[in-house]
Amino acid sequence: MLTPLKTVIVRLPTISSRISPSVTSLISNCRMSTVLPPSPIPLLTTAAAFREWRERAMLERKSVGYVPTMGALHEGHLSLVRKSLEENDLIVLSIFVNPTQFAPHEDLATYPRTLEQDIAALNTMNFTPSSSPINVVQVQYDLKLRPSIFQLISELNLQPTRAYFGQKDIQQALLLKRLTRDLLMSHPLSENVHIVPTARDKTDGLALSSRNSYLSQDGRKVAATLYQALSAAKTSWEAGSTKADCLAIAHEVIETRIRQAKDDGLDADMHLDFIEFNDADSFEVVGNETTKRDLDVVLLSGALFIGKTRLIDNLILGDIERIVR
Repeated sequence: MLTPLKTVIVRLPTISSRISPSVTSLISNCRMSTVLPPSPIPLLTTAAAFREWRERAMLERKSVGYVPTMGALHEGHLSLVRKSLEENDLIVLSIFVNPTQFAPHEDLATYPRTLEQDIAALNTMNFTPSSSPINVVQVQYDLKLRPSIFQLISELNLQPTRAYFGQKDIQQALLLKRLTRDLLMSHPLSENVHIVPTARDKTDGLALSSRNSYLSQDGRKVAATLYQALSAAKTSWEAGSTKADCLAIAHEVIETRIRQAKDDGLDADMHLDFIEFNDADSFEVVGNETTKRDLDVVLLSGALFIGKTRLIDNLILGDIERIVR
C-alpha cells in the first residue's frame, strides 16, 4: 500500500508528485541545498523512489494528476492543484526550474526558489495528511527561443492519468496534447491534458506569475499593459476585424501606455517583444486578412518586457470550451 499521506515531496531535478488517497509528492529539480526543509509532506529524493511510488499507484489502480510548475507557487498553481484534487486519487506536483523556459537575456540563477514557502502553501489547502493525496511551447516565436520538446517528453514519462496546465502556458499544453495523440500515449490520453483558465490579479487583470516578483514598484503599475493590449485586440476580433487591424489596435494600446508612463515619471522601461495570432490546432501564424469567420479557435499571445522582466500572456479567441476545461 502507498503511504497514507496526502503529500509526498520528491526532490529530483525539479519535480513534485501526489499519489494514493493521501500522498502529495513534490519532485524538485532545481539546484537546492542538500539540506531539505522540515515538512509534513514526505520528500522523495531519488528518481528510483519516484518510479517505485508510481508503480505502486498503478498496481493499486490509483488515478494520478500531474501539475507541472517551476516553484514559487502562487494562487494560479494552487487552482491547478484544486482541480487535480477534484478529479484524481493522487497528485504529482513538479517543481522544476527548467533552463529551457528562460530566454537568452533571462537569468536562471535569479529565478525564485522557495521550496519552504511552496510546501507551506500546499499545507494551507483543505486537506489533511490522513485524508488527501498530494505528491509534491509558447507560440512559434517562443518555440524558437525556448524549445521544450524534450522536457515535454520527460513529463510524459511520469505517466500521469491526467495533466493540468494553466492557460498562461497554453502552447506547452497543446503541444503535449499533440504528442500524446501522435505517440498514441495512454498516460495521459490527449483528452486528459487539461487547460485551466489563467489566474489574474483582481485589480487590473495581470496574469499571476512567479516572474512578477521581479517587477519594481513602478514596473508593477504598468504590468497589465500586455493584458490590456490583448483584450483590445480580442474586442476588435470579435467585432469582425482582420488580424492586421487587431494587431494595430494592440500596438497602439502599448505605445500609448509607454508614453503615459514617461509623462507620469514612472521608471518602467517597456518594450514589446511580440503579439501574434496562431491557429490553435496547427500553431501556424494566422494570415493578416484572417477574421473570426475563417477559424473556430485562435490563440492570441504576446510578450512584453518591463525592464529585464519578460511577461507573457494569451487569450483564446473563438470556441474557448474546445480548449479550456
